[in-house]
Amino acid sequence: MVLYSKFLHRSLLHSCLLSIFLLVAFNTFAQSSNEYRLGPGDKIKITVFGQKDLSIETLLNDSGKIDYPFLGQVQASGKTLAEFQQSIYRGLKGYYLVNPNISVSITQYRPFFIDGEVQKPGGYPFQPGLTINKAAALAGGYTERASLSKIFIIRSNDPEQKSVGVNANMLIQPGDIVTVKQSYF
Repeated sequence: MVLYSKFLHRSLLHSCLLSIFLLVAFNTFAQSSNEYRLGPGDKIKITVFGQKDLSIETLLNDSGKIDYPFLGQVQASGKTLAEFQQSIYRGLKGYYLVNPNISVSITQYRPFFIDGEVQKPGGYPFQPGLTINKAAALAGGYTERASLSKIFIIRSNDPEQKSVGVNANMLIQPGDIVTVKQSYF
């Protein structure tokens, strides 16, 4: 009976630890997903419920701004969806609408770029959950001279724009530039 009790205690402990690990991993993923910052090339949809003339779909220009009815030029680049939604809400509340119900979503992410030893280097539409391996597949696959140990990335949100070595299973973000170097053997 004591042996069974110890086994049950360990099993319960392992289950609790696994649950905690999964909860932390999910929260980390959710936080990183919520921290996506808008940038030039993102296509967004702004819906103001009950106000068809204020609902638009637009592409963020090079300055990261959009032209919005009644508000003029509104800065979107560098903001999360929630921050941008709040700025539209504040602009419309009071003078234009009593209590606007606003939703902002991304309809198309800005592209990522892949070059070097892939079949078709270039810019491709970003998709959430995209790894470097999947990005290479979108670009026609790796060439026979590609080195999977010499892959570099320049993050679009890195102000220094420095190239960092990564592995092929790493997640990429919109606007990233991935370079696959050549293997010499």
